[in-house]
Amino acid sequence: MKPNPLPNARPGQPDQPARPRRRPGLTLPLPPRDPTSLAVPLPLPPPSAPASFSSSPAAPGGAQPPTASTQTLALADLERVRRIGSGSGGTVWMVRHRPTGWIYALKVIYGTHEDAVRRQICREIEILRTADNPHVVRCHGFYDRAGEIHILLEYMDGGSLDGRRIASEPVLADVARQVLAGLAYLHRRRIVHRDIKPSNLLINAARQVKIADFGVSRILAQTMDPCNSSVGTIAYMSPERINTDLNKGVYSGYSGDVWSFGLSMLEFYLGRFPFGEQLGRQGGDWASLMCAICYSNPPEAPPTASPEFRSFIACCLQKEPHRRHTSSQLLRHPFITRAQVIAPAAPAPLNNCVPLT
Repeated sequence: MKPNPLPNARPGQPDQPARPRRRPGLTLPLPPRDPTSLAVPLPLPPPSAPASFSSSPAAPGGAQPPTASTQTLALADLERVRRIGSGSGGTVWMVRHRPTGWIYALKVIYGTHEDAVRRQICREIEILRTADNPHVVRCHGFYDRAGEIHILLEYMDGGSLDGRRIASEPVLADVARQVLAGLAYLHRRRIVHRDIKPSNLLINAARQVKIADFGVSRILAQTMDPCNSSVGTIAYMSPERINTDLNKGVYSGYSGDVWSFGLSMLEFYLGRFPFGEQLGRQGGDWASLMCAICYSNPPEAPPTASPEFRSFIACCLQKEPHRRHTSSQLLRHPFITRAQVIAPAAPAPLNNCVPLT
């Protein structure tokens, strides 16, 4: 009589004694990993990545189109209407999409950039295109043509708030609330702006204030002349960003954004740069300006301002970064919560923003 095969024996193989396939209780430790980082980093786009990509366009006159639109725009279909801004690094044009009539802002950046920088810009643009907040300027597309980088942005028909005074505290509170809402949204997504200033705060006919020029400018700064418009950038830098010795070499971009925001709000209220006319952003001594930011007392709201506004500015302009409020905390400050919300259908958006003389 032939004995029965062993339980672990395979057909066509000689019978073998059963062996345990694993040791009970045996575990292998997993390597430590930062829970905030990706397990597998995303690769950079290849050099032959598509030269253009786009999302929904901006409607004529500044109105917003349906967000469900996924039409891809060709650069050849964008008609330049007029120039709305320029500098040594590039030009911003108001453009019209011929097939639909939608209006955009097209930022054309000059200069030759290395392939690695271009690939990084492509990657960052893809991240920025996913930003969807009513207080952040939408990025609709990116084009790389003939050595120039084109960035298609939402058009804001009211322009920037640079050079404007906002003496009314309720109006300024509404502007601050909108900027903080956009800033808190970016910070929740781990996006640091690094260049909050009045010229990067735009307004439209619906009285919406939005944050512009984030992300890509930081990458391009690595390849451009660091002294180009240095005073305009340094003017809003936090003390610990200028002098890393002030905070033991630790710099938080989030608290740095709050400092820049607070300085901008105080400038709107005063109608001048808070560190003084002689240390202004144009024609000033940038070395003296850096010393003033790092070693003088932070600017304060004047005694004529309300206690709430004075407290609000003090919460932003703290020398020690850990003492500054976060953007989310500032949204709950009495200066913001007590202010009457101005309806979008109220008077023209710039009536209370008086141009500086």
